[in-house]
Amino acid sequence: MKENIVKNKSFEFAVRVVNLYKYLIENKKEYVISKQLLRSGTSVGANVREADNAQTKADFVY
Repeated sequence: MKENIVKNKSFEFAVRVVNLYKYLIENKKEYVISKQLLRSGTSVGANVREADNAQTKADFVY
């Protein structure tokens, strides 16, 4: 099976975002922006996974 570089990099990015979120919550007591950062930073991986699992070209484009 071929390695998916985008999938791997988006996963690594999501891990870094989660670690940053934890840092902001624990050390800086920042809640509002950190939650938005967590949602937007981890959504990249969800979109990559959805595109990777598309069955047809129309699914991929959607």
